[in-house]
Amino acid sequence: MMRTQSIIRLMKGLTLVFLLLAAGASAAGQTTPKTGAKPAVQAKKAAPKKVVRRRPARRRGQAAPTRARILEIQSALAKHGSYQGIPSGRWDAATMEAMKKFQSSNGLNPSGKITALSLQKLGLGSEVAGFGAPRQSFSPSANLNSLNQDTVNKN
Repeated sequence: MMRTQSIIRLMKGLTLVFLLLAAGASAAGQTTPKTGAKPAVQAKKAAPKKVVRRRPARRRGQAAPTRARILEIQSALAKHGSYQGIPSGRWDAATMEAMKKFQSSNGLNPSGKITALSLQKLGLGSEVAGFGAPRQSFSPSANLNSLNQDTVNKN
C-alpha cells in the first residue's frame, strides 16, 4: 500500500511537471506535444507614432554676403583704388586686405570686415548707417514758455 501511494505521488508530480512544460512551450510559441498545433497569438496593436514637429533652425548673426554682393563690393573697392585685380566674387585674403586699406584711409577701424559704415563710404550702404534714431531734446523751460505764449495770444 505504501508503495502504491508513492507511485501515485510520483505520477502526480510528473503530470504537474509535464503540464508546466507544456504551458511554457505554449507561451514561447512552440507546438504542444498533445495536439501539435500552435497556440493563437494575439496581434499587438501598433501604437500610433508621435509626430514630432521641429522648428526650423534659427540663423544667428548676420548671413554671409552673396557672390553678387561681394562682386559689387570688390568693384567699389577697385573704383576707390584699394582693390587690385579682377573681382572674383570670393571674400579672399586680397579682398580683406583691400577692405582694410580702404577702411584705414577713410578713418574707420581697419578690421577687413564688411561694416555698415564701410559700405556707406563705398556708396553701397544706407544713408543712415551707423546712426541711431534722432532724439528729441526736452527742455522744461522752453516748453513752458511756448505754452505761456499760446495762452497770451489767445487772450
